[in-house]
Amino acid sequence: MITRRRFSLATLAGAAVLALSAPAMAQTAIKFTLDWRFEGPAAGFLLAQDNGYFAAEGLDVTIDTGNGSVEAIPRVATGAYQMGFGDINSLIKFLDEDATQPVKAVMMVYERPTFAVVGRKSLGVTEDPASLEGKTLGAPPPDGAFAQWPAFVEAAGIDTSAITIESIGFPVREPMLASGDVDAVFGFAFSVILNLKANGVPDEDIATILMAENGLNLYGNAILVNTGFARENPEAVTGFLRALAKGFADAVADPAAGAAAVLKRNETLDLGVETERLEMANAMNIKTPYVVENGFGGIDEARLNASIETLKVSMGLAGNVTAADVFDASYLPPAQDRMLP
Repeated sequence: MITRRRFSLATLAGAAVLALSAPAMAQTAIKFTLDWRFEGPAAGFLLAQDNGYFAAEGLDVTIDTGNGSVEAIPRVATGAYQMGFGDINSLIKFLDEDATQPVKAVMMVYERPTFAVVGRKSLGVTEDPASLEGKTLGAPPPDGAFAQWPAFVEAAGIDTSAITIESIGFPVREPMLASGDVDAVFGFAFSVILNLKANGVPDEDIATILMAENGLNLYGNAILVNTGFARENPEAVTGFLRALAKGFADAVADPAAGAAAVLKRNETLDLGVETERLEMANAMNIKTPYVVENGFGGIDEARLNASIETLKVSMGLAGNVTAADVFDASYLPPAQDRMLP
Protein backbone atom coordinates (compact mmCIF):
# COMPACT_ATOMS: atom_id res chain seq x y z
CA MET A 1 0.00 0.00 0.00
CA ILE A 2 2.79 2.39 0.96
CA THR A 3 4.72 1.38 -2.16
CA ARG A 4 1.75 2.14 -4.43
CA ARG A 5 1.30 5.56 -2.83
CA ARG A 6 4.97 6.42 -3.31
CA PHE A 7 4.77 5.32 -6.95
CA SER A 8 1.65 7.42 -7.56
CA LEU A 9 3.17 10.55 -6.03
CA ALA A 10 6.39 10.07 -7.95
CA THR A 11 4.48 9.65 -11.20
CA LEU A 12 2.46 12.81 -10.59
CA ALA A 13 5.59 14.77 -9.72
CA GLY A 14 7.30 13.59 -12.91
CA ALA A 15 4.30 14.55 -15.01
CA ALA A 16 4.29 18.00 -13.47
CA VAL A 17 7.98 18.47 -14.31
CA LEU A 18 7.36 17.41 -17.89
CA ALA A 19 4.40 19.78 -18.22
CA LEU A 20 6.45 22.70 -16.93
CA SER A 21 9.40 21.93 -19.15
CA ALA A 22 7.35 21.33 -22.34
CA PRO A 23 7.22 24.22 -24.83
CA ALA A 24 4.02 26.28 -24.98
CA MET A 25 1.56 25.36 -27.71
CA ALA A 26 2.67 27.02 -30.94
CA GLN A 27 0.60 29.93 -32.19
CA THR A 28 0.05 30.80 -35.84
CA ALA A 29 2.24 33.77 -36.69
CA ILE A 30 0.72 36.54 -38.81
CA LYS A 31 2.64 39.56 -40.03
CA PHE A 32 0.13 42.35 -40.67
CA THR A 33 0.79 45.62 -42.47
CA LEU A 34 -1.25 48.73 -41.86
CA ASP A 35 -1.87 51.22 -44.63
CA TRP A 36 -0.26 54.04 -42.70
CA ARG A 37 1.40 54.87 -39.42
CA PHE A 38 -0.01 54.44 -35.93
CA GLU A 39 -2.83 57.00 -35.73
CA GLY A 40 -6.34 57.04 -34.28
CA PRO A 41 -8.05 54.97 -37.00
CA ALA A 42 -5.63 52.09 -36.35
CA ALA A 43 -7.09 51.67 -32.86
CA GLY A 44 -9.26 48.67 -33.76
CA PHE A 45 -6.22 46.66 -34.81
CA LEU A 46 -4.24 47.62 -31.74
CA LEU A 47 -7.07 46.95 -29.27
CA ALA A 48 -7.53 43.48 -30.77
CA GLN A 49 -3.90 42.89 -29.88
CA ASP A 50 -3.79 44.65 -26.49
CA ASN A 51 -7.06 43.15 -25.25
CA GLY A 52 -5.89 39.64 -26.02
CA TYR A 53 -8.34 38.85 -28.82
CA PHE A 54 -5.66 37.66 -31.25
CA ALA A 55 -3.97 35.55 -28.58
CA ALA A 56 -7.31 33.98 -27.64
CA GLU A 57 -7.61 32.82 -31.25
CA GLY A 58 -4.18 31.19 -31.12
CA LEU A 59 -2.54 33.92 -33.18
CA ASP A 60 0.81 35.65 -32.75
CA VAL A 61 0.21 38.90 -34.66
CA THR A 62 2.87 41.48 -35.50
CA ILE A 63 1.47 44.84 -36.68
CA ASP A 64 3.70 47.08 -38.79
CA THR A 65 3.08 50.57 -40.15
CA GLY A 66 2.66 51.16 -43.88
CA ASN A 67 3.47 53.70 -46.58
CA GLY A 68 0.04 54.16 -48.13
CA SER A 69 -3.05 52.08 -48.77
CA VAL A 70 -1.86 51.12 -52.27
CA GLU A 71 1.53 49.80 -51.17
CA ALA A 72 -0.07 47.35 -48.74
CA ILE A 73 -1.33 45.29 -51.69
CA PRO A 74 2.00 44.05 -53.09
CA ARG A 75 3.27 43.52 -49.54
CA VAL A 76 0.54 40.90 -49.09
CA ALA A 77 0.63 39.53 -52.63
CA THR A 78 4.36 38.76 -52.39
CA GLY A 79 3.92 37.02 -49.04
CA ALA A 80 6.12 39.52 -47.21
CA TYR A 81 3.01 39.96 -45.05
CA GLN A 82 0.32 37.33 -44.63
CA MET A 83 -2.38 39.96 -44.14
CA GLY A 84 -2.77 43.70 -44.49
CA PHE A 85 -4.99 46.76 -44.72
CA GLY A 86 -5.35 48.41 -48.12
CA ASP A 87 -7.60 50.10 -50.65
CA ILE A 88 -9.98 47.67 -52.32
CA ASN A 89 -10.25 49.83 -55.45
CA SER A 90 -6.50 49.65 -55.98
CA LEU A 91 -6.78 45.91 -55.34
CA ILE A 92 -9.35 45.68 -58.15
CA LYS A 93 -6.93 47.39 -60.52
CA PHE A 94 -4.07 45.19 -59.30
CA LEU A 95 -6.03 41.99 -59.97
CA ASP A 96 -7.44 43.29 -63.24
CA GLU A 97 -3.86 43.61 -64.48
CA ASP A 98 -2.93 40.13 -63.22
CA ALA A 99 -5.75 37.98 -61.88
CA THR A 100 -3.29 35.29 -60.77
CA GLN A 101 -1.86 37.46 -57.98
CA PRO A 102 -2.43 35.64 -54.64
CA VAL A 103 -4.29 38.37 -52.73
CA LYS A 104 -7.94 38.99 -51.89
CA ALA A 105 -10.03 41.19 -49.60
CA VAL A 106 -11.79 39.31 -46.80
CA MET A 107 -13.28 42.03 -44.56
CA MET A 108 -14.45 45.58 -45.31
CA VAL A 109 -13.35 48.20 -42.79
CA TYR A 110 -14.09 51.54 -44.48
CA GLU A 111 -17.61 50.88 -45.77
CA ARG A 112 -17.51 54.42 -47.09
CA PRO A 113 -14.14 55.51 -48.46
CA THR A 114 -12.40 58.38 -46.73
CA PHE A 115 -10.90 59.59 -50.02
CA ALA A 116 -10.79 63.36 -50.15
CA VAL A 117 -9.23 66.39 -51.73
CA VAL A 118 -8.61 68.90 -48.96
CA GLY A 119 -7.81 72.52 -49.71
CA ARG A 120 -7.85 75.96 -48.19
CA LYS A 121 -10.66 78.44 -48.70
CA SER A 122 -8.14 81.27 -48.63
CA LEU A 123 -6.56 79.69 -51.73
CA GLY A 124 -9.86 79.51 -53.59
CA VAL A 125 -10.88 75.94 -52.82
CA THR A 126 -14.42 75.22 -51.60
CA GLU A 127 -16.45 72.04 -51.08
CA ASP A 128 -17.41 72.20 -54.76
CA PRO A 129 -15.18 69.91 -56.88
CA ALA A 130 -15.24 72.51 -59.67
CA SER A 131 -13.23 74.83 -57.40
CA LEU A 132 -10.21 72.60 -58.06
CA GLU A 133 -10.07 73.70 -61.67
CA GLY A 134 -7.03 75.88 -62.31
CA LYS A 135 -5.39 74.83 -59.04
CA THR A 136 -2.20 73.00 -58.09
CA LEU A 137 -2.88 69.75 -56.24
CA GLY A 138 -0.31 67.91 -54.14
CA ALA A 139 -0.43 64.14 -54.64
CA PRO A 140 1.59 61.46 -52.80
CA PRO A 141 1.92 58.70 -55.45
CA PRO A 142 1.07 55.76 -53.09
CA ASP A 143 -2.02 57.49 -51.69
CA GLY A 144 -5.36 55.68 -52.05
CA ALA A 145 -7.29 58.91 -52.62
CA PHE A 146 -4.99 59.96 -55.45
CA ALA A 147 -5.41 56.51 -57.00
CA GLN A 148 -9.11 57.35 -57.44
CA TRP A 149 -8.52 60.73 -59.09
CA PRO A 150 -9.40 59.49 -62.64
CA ALA A 151 -12.65 57.97 -61.34
CA PHE A 152 -13.48 61.09 -59.36
CA VAL A 153 -12.81 63.40 -62.30
CA GLU A 154 -15.39 61.54 -64.34
CA ALA A 155 -17.94 61.16 -61.53
CA ALA A 156 -17.78 64.84 -60.54
CA GLY A 157 -17.39 66.26 -64.04
CA ILE A 158 -14.13 68.11 -63.33
CA ASP A 159 -12.27 69.85 -66.16
CA THR A 160 -8.62 68.91 -65.60
CA SER A 161 -7.14 70.95 -68.47
CA ALA A 162 -5.89 73.69 -66.15
CA ILE A 163 -5.15 71.54 -63.08
CA THR A 164 -1.53 70.89 -62.13
CA ILE A 165 -0.70 67.68 -60.22
CA GLU A 166 2.49 67.94 -58.19
CA SER A 167 4.02 64.74 -56.84
CA ILE A 168 4.86 65.20 -53.15
CA GLY A 169 5.80 62.97 -50.23
CA PHE A 170 3.53 62.20 -47.30
CA PRO A 171 5.73 64.02 -44.73
CA VAL A 172 5.47 67.36 -46.60
CA ARG A 173 1.83 67.06 -47.70
CA GLU A 174 0.17 69.13 -44.99
CA PRO A 175 3.12 71.53 -44.45
CA MET A 176 3.07 72.39 -48.18
CA LEU A 177 -0.65 73.10 -48.08
CA ALA A 178 -0.27 75.08 -44.87
CA SER A 179 2.43 77.23 -46.48
CA GLY A 180 0.45 77.71 -49.70
CA ASP A 181 2.89 75.83 -51.94
CA VAL A 182 -0.10 73.84 -53.23
CA ASP A 183 -3.80 74.74 -53.20
CA ALA A 184 -5.13 71.33 -52.13
CA VAL A 185 -3.89 67.80 -51.44
CA PHE A 186 -5.14 64.26 -51.79
CA GLY A 187 -5.54 62.08 -48.72
CA PHE A 188 -7.77 60.48 -46.16
CA ALA A 189 -10.00 63.20 -44.74
CA PHE A 190 -9.43 62.41 -41.06
CA SER A 191 -5.66 62.47 -41.50
CA VAL A 192 -5.30 65.60 -43.62
CA ILE A 193 -7.75 67.76 -41.67
CA LEU A 194 -6.19 67.16 -38.27
CA ASN A 195 -2.65 67.38 -39.61
CA LEU A 196 -3.51 70.72 -41.21
CA LYS A 197 -4.82 72.00 -37.89
CA ALA A 198 -1.59 70.85 -36.25
CA ASN A 199 0.25 72.93 -38.87
CA GLY A 200 -1.63 76.05 -37.82
CA VAL A 201 -4.44 76.12 -40.41
CA PRO A 202 -7.72 77.12 -38.70
CA ASP A 203 -10.89 75.07 -39.11
CA GLU A 204 -12.66 77.83 -40.97
CA ASP A 205 -9.99 77.86 -43.70
CA ILE A 206 -10.20 74.11 -44.43
CA ALA A 207 -12.33 72.96 -47.38
CA THR A 208 -12.96 69.21 -47.60
CA ILE A 209 -14.21 67.60 -50.80
CA LEU A 210 -15.27 64.03 -49.97
CA MET A 211 -15.29 61.87 -53.09
CA ALA A 212 -18.04 59.64 -51.67
CA GLU A 213 -20.35 62.68 -51.44
CA ASN A 214 -19.63 63.76 -55.01
CA GLY A 215 -20.56 60.80 -57.17
CA LEU A 216 -17.90 58.21 -56.31
CA ASN A 217 -19.88 55.36 -54.73
CA LEU A 218 -16.95 53.08 -53.95
CA TYR A 219 -15.79 51.05 -50.99
CA GLY A 220 -12.65 52.01 -49.09
CA ASN A 221 -9.98 50.09 -47.21
CA ALA A 222 -10.35 46.39 -46.51
CA ILE A 223 -8.48 43.56 -44.83
CA LEU A 224 -6.34 41.73 -47.37
CA VAL A 225 -4.98 38.20 -47.18
CA ASN A 226 -2.42 36.23 -49.12
CA THR A 227 -4.59 33.51 -50.65
CA GLY A 228 -1.92 30.85 -50.25
CA PHE A 229 -1.74 31.55 -46.53
CA ALA A 230 -5.54 31.57 -46.27
CA ARG A 231 -5.84 28.25 -48.05
CA GLU A 232 -3.38 26.64 -45.65
CA ASN A 233 -4.66 28.41 -42.51
CA PRO A 234 -8.42 29.04 -42.90
CA GLU A 235 -9.11 28.89 -39.17
CA ALA A 236 -6.37 31.43 -38.49
CA VAL A 237 -7.89 33.86 -40.98
CA THR A 238 -11.38 33.47 -39.52
CA GLY A 239 -9.95 33.85 -36.01
CA PHE A 240 -8.11 37.00 -37.05
CA LEU A 241 -11.32 38.53 -38.43
CA ARG A 242 -13.31 37.51 -35.36
CA ALA A 243 -10.70 39.16 -33.10
CA LEU A 244 -10.63 42.24 -35.30
CA ALA A 245 -14.41 42.69 -35.11
CA LYS A 246 -14.07 42.78 -31.32
CA GLY A 247 -11.20 45.26 -31.51
CA PHE A 248 -13.15 47.65 -33.73
CA ALA A 249 -16.22 47.31 -31.50
CA ASP A 250 -14.04 48.37 -28.57
CA ALA A 251 -12.66 51.33 -30.55
CA VAL A 252 -16.19 52.50 -31.36
CA ALA A 253 -17.39 52.05 -27.77
CA ASP A 254 -14.43 53.88 -26.20
CA PRO A 255 -12.46 56.07 -28.66
CA ALA A 256 -10.28 57.48 -25.86
CA ALA A 257 -9.10 53.96 -24.97
CA GLY A 258 -8.46 53.31 -28.65
CA ALA A 259 -6.39 56.47 -28.95
CA ALA A 260 -4.46 55.49 -25.82
CA ALA A 261 -3.54 52.19 -27.52
CA VAL A 262 -2.18 54.20 -30.44
CA LEU A 263 -0.11 56.42 -28.15
CA LYS A 264 1.49 53.32 -26.63
CA ARG A 265 3.14 52.86 -30.03
CA ASN A 266 3.85 56.53 -30.69
CA GLU A 267 4.21 58.72 -27.62
CA THR A 268 4.82 61.85 -29.73
CA LEU A 269 1.12 61.99 -30.63
CA ASP A 270 -1.55 63.93 -28.78
CA LEU A 271 -4.30 61.91 -27.08
CA GLY A 272 -7.01 64.49 -27.82
CA VAL A 273 -6.07 64.75 -31.49
CA GLU A 274 -5.99 60.99 -32.02
CA THR A 275 -9.29 60.54 -30.17
CA GLU A 276 -10.85 63.11 -32.50
CA ARG A 277 -9.29 61.45 -35.55
CA LEU A 278 -10.71 58.07 -34.49
CA GLU A 279 -14.15 59.57 -33.84
CA MET A 280 -14.11 61.09 -37.33
CA ALA A 281 -13.20 57.74 -38.91
CA ASN A 282 -15.88 55.94 -36.89
CA ALA A 283 -18.56 58.41 -37.96
CA MET A 284 -17.57 58.84 -41.63
CA ASN A 285 -16.23 55.45 -42.65
CA ILE A 286 -16.61 52.62 -40.12
CA LYS A 287 -19.93 52.78 -38.26
CA THR A 288 -22.07 53.70 -41.25
CA PRO A 289 -25.83 53.11 -41.57
CA TYR A 290 -25.14 49.98 -43.66
CA VAL A 291 -22.83 48.58 -40.99
CA VAL A 292 -25.29 49.35 -38.19
CA GLU A 293 -27.90 47.29 -40.04
CA ASN A 294 -25.77 44.50 -41.50
CA GLY A 295 -22.73 44.22 -39.26
CA PHE A 296 -19.10 45.25 -39.63
CA GLY A 297 -16.96 43.72 -42.35
CA GLY A 298 -19.31 42.55 -45.07
CA ILE A 299 -20.17 43.98 -48.48
CA ASP A 300 -23.08 44.25 -50.89
CA GLU A 301 -21.85 42.25 -53.88
CA ALA A 302 -24.02 44.17 -56.35
CA ARG A 303 -22.57 47.45 -55.11
CA LEU A 304 -19.01 46.14 -55.44
CA ASN A 305 -19.73 44.95 -58.98
CA ALA A 306 -21.17 48.39 -59.80
CA SER A 307 -18.02 50.02 -58.48
CA ILE A 308 -15.94 47.75 -60.72
CA GLU A 309 -18.00 48.98 -63.67
CA THR A 310 -17.20 52.57 -62.64
CA LEU A 311 -13.50 51.75 -62.47
CA LYS A 312 -13.63 50.08 -65.91
CA VAL A 313 -14.62 53.36 -67.47
CA SER A 314 -12.50 55.73 -65.43
CA MET A 315 -9.36 53.66 -64.85
CA GLY A 316 -9.27 51.69 -68.06
CA LEU A 317 -9.78 48.27 -66.51
CA ALA A 318 -9.81 45.36 -68.91
CA GLY A 319 -12.74 43.73 -67.12
CA ASN A 320 -10.86 40.66 -65.92
CA VAL A 321 -12.39 40.52 -62.43
CA THR A 322 -15.76 40.51 -60.69
CA ALA A 323 -16.66 41.10 -57.05
CA ALA A 324 -16.23 37.38 -56.37
CA ASP A 325 -12.65 37.55 -57.64
CA VAL A 326 -11.82 40.44 -55.34
CA PHE A 327 -13.71 39.78 -52.10
CA ASP A 328 -14.03 36.43 -50.31
CA ALA A 329 -16.64 36.54 -47.55
CA SER A 330 -16.19 32.90 -46.55
CA TYR A 331 -13.80 33.71 -43.68
CA LEU A 332 -16.14 36.22 -42.02
CA PRO A 333 -17.68 35.18 -38.69
CA PRO A 334 -21.50 35.35 -38.44
CA ALA A 335 -23.05 38.82 -38.67
CA GLN A 336 -24.20 38.72 -35.04
CA ASP A 337 -20.53 38.51 -34.02
CA ARG A 338 -19.72 41.60 -36.09
CA MET A 339 -22.20 44.15 -34.77
CA LEU A 340 -20.81 47.46 -33.53
CA PRO A 341 -22.09 49.12 -30.33
